[in-house]
Amino acid sequence: MEKKSFTFDEIKLKLVNYCVYQDRCHAEVEQKMREFLLIEEAKEEIILYLMKENYLNEERFTRSYIRGKFYIKHWGRNKIRMNLKQKQISEKLMNMCFDEIYEDDYIKTITRIYEDYSAKQKGLQEYQKKAKTIKYLMSRGFEYEKINDIFD
Repeated sequence: MEKKSFTFDEIKLKLVNYCVYQDRCHAEVEQKMREFLLIEEAKEEIILYLMKENYLNEERFTRSYIRGKFYIKHWGRNKIRMNLKQKQISEKLMNMCFDEIYEDDYIKTITRIYEDYSAKQKGLQEYQKKAKTIKYLMSRGFEYEKINDIFD
């Protein structure tokens, strides 16, 4: 199938719209740019333009990503951190942005998920229920130490 060719300004506009639709990280924008056959200088110019006009802001992306994954998807810090690493977000920026999750909310979420999941476990010994629930919470990205602190 033949690829449609676009002018530089059309590509720039497409990437602006891509960033306006939702916050993006550099890696996502670079991935999107691979769809267009651009030379290196053009890619750099577009990235600089997007950053200068504040369409592309790594900190804003990281903060909204953390908020969304925790408050909507109920992921723990470990799972969020792992996914941000895949998006090539720096460790320093991640650590700075994790203040988006309030500690009270984090504890309440762990407690709520623990109670909901534990209640669904039928026909198991109490220790089996607890072990299975802890394993589930860890798969959601919550830290073992936090889970243990709550239920000891």
